[in-house]
Amino acid sequence: MSYRQTIGARVYRFDNLAALLARASPARSGDLLAGVAAESAEERMAARLCLADVPLSRFLQEALIPYEDDEVTRLILDSHDKAAFAPVASFTVGEFRDWLLGDQADTAALARLQRGITPEMAAAVSKLMRNQDLILVASRCRVLTAFRDTIGLPGRLAVRLQPNHPTDDLRGVAASIVDGLLYGAGDAVIGVNPVGDNLGELAGLVHALDELIGRLQAPTQSCVLTHVTNTLALIERGAPVDLVFQSVAGTEKANRGFGIHLGLLREARDAALSLRRGTVGENVMYFETGQGSALSADAHHGLDQQTCEARAYAVAREFSPLLTNTVVGFIGPEYLYDGKQIIRAGLEDHFCGKLMGVPLGCDVCYTNHAEADQDDVDTLLTLLGSAGLTFMMGVPGADDIMLNYQSTSFHDALYLRRLLGLKRAPEFEAWLQAMGLTNAQGELLPADPDHPALAALRQLPMLR
Repeated sequence: MSYRQTIGARVYRFDNLAALLARASPARSGDLLAGVAAESAEERMAARLCLADVPLSRFLQEALIPYEDDEVTRLILDSHDKAAFAPVASFTVGEFRDWLLGDQADTAALARLQRGITPEMAAAVSKLMRNQDLILVASRCRVLTAFRDTIGLPGRLAVRLQPNHPTDDLRGVAASIVDGLLYGAGDAVIGVNPVGDNLGELAGLVHALDELIGRLQAPTQSCVLTHVTNTLALIERGAPVDLVFQSVAGTEKANRGFGIHLGLLREARDAALSLRRGTVGENVMYFETGQGSALSADAHHGLDQQTCEARAYAVAREFSPLLTNTVVGFIGPEYLYDGKQIIRAGLEDHFCGKLMGVPLGCDVCYTNHAEADQDDVDTLLTLLGSAGLTFMMGVPGADDIMLNYQSTSFHDALYLRRLLGLKRAPEFEAWLQAMGLTNAQGELLPADPDHPALAALRQLPMLR
């Protein structure tokens, strides 16, 4: 079905719903590179005016990628909850925006709506929203998950402690973990991106992280962010795996490029659940996404990068993950050129994920050849904190020495907590206080080289 919109004497035509969504997107380098972006600001506004009048139900009738060609499309349509969708089923995209910004769209109403919203609906309405709209609505969305602690409660912000090392040296990894724990980070996960995929070395990392968490009796979880097939092999070998990691995308072709399909993810989730390692919950998956992944693999089927990204959240939602984060800015300026585009993308991703019921965090980051800097990181982090961000990254010095990109630090997490009065996951907060690392208010206590917690950390085999 084609769409058209008149502005003045000019008529703009859009061949299909995918083209309309692409032309309505805010300008970004990835869409320009793929040839799907609007050619002018006027065409972009024409597309938005036209999109505002499209019924939400149209997204259930006109698949952006044919049902028979794409398993993600089949997942989206087959799992759609009609009862949850009913309260907004009569709305156009513009009316849906107005409803979301009204007082009736409170936390309870948005929670009931989650399974009724397809990623295309979420992407469409986000294209009509200003940054403040994305922040306001996302701040009302709550998605709670749990494994050894509880993530996503109101007034809480979790941190992934990211202790990467360029050679996977256990002492180097351990030093970063100790640094993070002493700053009160790590309640989301202690997650290591390994350099290689040798199963013996991966098993060594998994066992070392398990021993560290066990000896400290810390209510958190570990994850070695290797390919899902490696994690399955580790589970078969009896390794103490907490969370299964995988990068996912919004089309079957892009996921095949990652070496995965939905059946493989189901197998991995079942394997992790069979270990029964959680204490307060059974959310065992950790997914990462990012705008541009499908386009960079020529697997976007003519869709814009933000709509593809929203479709990745349908994949994540299917497997009830503990954590999902958009690594915004990581792919580079070819897809998000500068700080302005990175900020907008981060707010869009957070809004779409939370609206759909995904426990979305954000790696607020950029590569060193992008037109961005730490001031842009500060801006986006502050905006996301106001929007109810589930979790953020904690990287020593904000500089990942293995992946070679710029992210957020343990100090940035302290800043956001102090600014917005945010606490950690409750179980982790209580543990830090019991260890004497924080006071009853969650504030870090002065460093003491003779602190019992430090003495316990020095006895860890990883540090010998």
